[in-house]
Amino acid sequence: MSALPPDAPRLRAILAYLQEQIAQSDTVGIYLRLQRDAVREALDRAEGRPAPGSPRPHAPARHPAVPPSFAPSRGRGRRRSTGFVVQQKRTPGGPEPAVIHTDDCTMIEGTPHPIGDHEARVALTDPNIEPCAFCRPDTELGVLD
Repeated sequence: MSALPPDAPRLRAILAYLQEQIAQSDTVGIYLRLQRDAVREALDRAEGRPAPGSPRPHAPARHPAVPPSFAPSRGRGRRRSTGFVVQQKRTPGGPEPAVIHTDDCTMIEGTPHPIGDHEARVALTDPNIEPCAFCRPDTELGVLD
């Protein structure tokens, strides 16, 4: 890798970008693995074979007590109050655009302010407010550019 800049603001920007790319890659990988598994199960059904690991017809289905690590954490460990939050950043040069997140997003910085679904939809129509690129609240709300 080429030489990194010596100043903290540019290093923070590079770090944030790299973390976002890693998170997006992880999300895509999880999605593709889930799709692959669904296709394999459909293929097994189409060919009349029982899916590997599926319970026998006379055995009751067992559900895992703990959800997988890739399952959304919404509601686990805390009460889901509204579903969305606003993150506002203040800098010496003035405030940056606010960011809307889902309430379980791991990219929230600072103290978020909870908002409801309707307020989040309205906020996402404001050009000075951005959706989080990691948790994509605009997609969850059905708000398109």
